[in-house]
Amino acid sequence: MTSPPVNRPGFATTCIVLGALLMFAGIVLGAFGAHGLEVRVTPRRLESFRTGVLYQQIHALGLLLVGLVARVSGTSRVLRAAAGLMVAGVLLFSGSIYAMTAGAPRWLGMVAPAGGLCFMA
Repeated sequence: MTSPPVNRPGFATTCIVLGALLMFAGIVLGAFGAHGLEVRVTPRRLESFRTGVLYQQIHALGLLLVGLVARVSGTSRVLRAAAGLMVAGVLLFSGSIYAMTAGAPRWLGMVAPAGGLCFMA
């Protein structure tokens, strides 16, 4: 038996603000990729970078949606788990791609699949 959702505006607001910040960062990174990286990295790395930006923006929108749902229906374990997995996915998946594009060691690429699993979960 599950308990009824609790209306916690702090969680909803945190999701909305974090989603907006991740979206803003995604726009900045996307512009940087389009205008600053084309001559600095290989086409393959640029494509990986763009994938990282795309996944970050999609999940930033998801986080905004979680915040809006939490505002209307209250906070639940499922919403908290979804928000946590989206943030972890962005940090692990997109973050490792950004770091490798900036010259981090190739072994960091092993972190990206963990972020992908967070996205899927």
